[in-house]
Amino acid sequence: MVLTDLSSIARLEIQSILAYIIWIGRDVKREVKLLSNASEKLPFLDRAAYPAKGKAVFQAKCQSCYDQQGQVLLTEDKNSHVNPSLWGKESFNDITGRSRFTNMAGYVKNNKPYGAAYLNPQLTNEEAWDVAAFINSQPRPHKGQLRDWPNLKRKPLDLSFGPCADSDIQKQHKFGPFKPIRDAQKKS
Repeated sequence: MVLTDLSSIARLEIQSILAYIIWIGRDVKREVKLLSNASEKLPFLDRAAYPAKGKAVFQAKCQSCYDQQGQVLLTEDKNSHVNPSLWGKESFNDITGRSRFTNMAGYVKNNKPYGAAYLNPQLTNEEAWDVAAFINSQPRPHKGQLRDWPNLKRKPLDLSFGPCADSDIQKQHKFGPFKPIRDAQKKS
């Protein structure tokens, strides 16, 4: 009897969530492509991204929300964080979507520094790539990825951990330039 009650409650909750999703999207036409996670795909740079340049931009424009170690600042009431940590033991690990360099660059462009938005960016594309290089070059929790890509030719070009299908340019998978990697992948 209890199982029936629980499954009825779960079914009702799922129906409620589905109804909300349908309602929230009621005015969005099917052919309209929405931005996901407020992150656009930036055009590749013709050069590798420079973490040192990114650090300078980060210190000049982003430091107000993070401490020197990329850790979050607490709100005035000390009960919550202003932002999630960017590196260190409490940050995202090295297999999350934000650790993908192209994802981080788009996220930085559309969301950083404070006050930025997709229609109101405060960084150039180059600055966003460089800041992403700085952030993603910092230490963070490591998760094993050796079995994630049994076919290395299908591994995303911006995952810098080895092995890579083209091991002679593994450093390039970390900071770019990515266009030559993408072109080589298309040929093979």
